[in-house]
Amino acid sequence: MACPLHRSARQAVPGEGSGESGIFFLGEAPGYHEDVQGKPFVGAAGQFLDELLAGIGLDRRKVFITNVVRHRPPENRDPLPDEITACDIWLRRHLEVLRPRVIVTLGRHAMGKFFVGESISRIHGKPRKTADGLVIFPVFHPAAALHQPALRDALVADFAALALFLATAPVPKEAEKKPAEQITLFG
Repeated sequence: MACPLHRSARQAVPGEGSGESGIFFLGEAPGYHEDVQGKPFVGAAGQFLDELLAGIGLDRRKVFITNVVRHRPPENRDPLPDEITACDIWLRRHLEVLRPRVIVTLGRHAMGKFFVGESISRIHGKPRKTADGLVIFPVFHPAAALHQPALRDALVADFAALALFLATAPVPKEAEKKPAEQITLFG
């Protein structure tokens, strides 16, 4: 099923970055700036994400960043379930190619891809495994923390917990062999 969001968006925002670190960030949907530039997380939420990454010693160029949908929803509304389902083929392809050691879900829609019916407020900041062995680390969306300052401290704490997890979690052998080149997967 083709996603209807492409009709109202300027361009696809497929994702970018590297599989080198084995860290995969999954957001919700492109916003205005992402739609204009064709790159994920380049607006205010992206600037905050860059700060959070730098705060735990991660280089944005060494992680992969994408969204559950590839086109901006009209009026920046939440992506609808059928739109998320239509884009699922691209997420599965990303995961198949990159085989990340951890998927950091940014916000409730990204978290909902793996934990249907869960509350981000309840499970953020803690790694969990899916039935098929994926390691998911849910955190609040940077945009939510910009709009609700009370979430900012929680998000900073989540990234500190992510840094601790990354420092102590064993790296699978296949993750050690990932190339350092930048990857753009279309969708």
